[in-house]
Amino acid sequence: MAHYAVLNDDNEVCGVFVGVDENSDLPEGYSSWEEWYTNRKGQTVKRTSYNTFENTHLSGGTAFRGNYAGGIGNIYDPVNDIFLPEKEWDSWTLDVANAKWVAPLPLPETNPEQYIWNEEAYQADNTTGWVLMPEYR
Repeated sequence: MAHYAVLNDDNEVCGVFVGVDENSDLPEGYSSWEEWYTNRKGQTVKRTSYNTFENTHLSGGTAFRGNYAGGIGNIYDPVNDIFLPEKEWDSWTLDVANAKWVAPLPLPETNPEQYIWNEEAYQADNTTGWVLMPEYR
């Protein structure tokens, strides 16, 4: 069994489904199950790995396309052939090697779970951006 993501014209994920295993025999005239599903659905379909997160396979296998396509609104980057979560912050950049968005400033090393990104603070002063969550102030 394999997972496939259905994409809209903006390469946003609009659905994920379980389909035919990629090693199964293909119908005549098709070179991949992606091609067959794309033809059948009338929208672009890309295979995705349920076990891939930030370009690492969670079970020790080979990572595939950066991340599991996951939820609606995630995106497919056709240039790098990876799935990514939706980009939340304008200042963050793409780390292709790890298939994730990265803040322009490093997360504080002490108690990192207590911080959240504040884009407004970063835009006002690009030496700040990580702020303590209200419950830790």
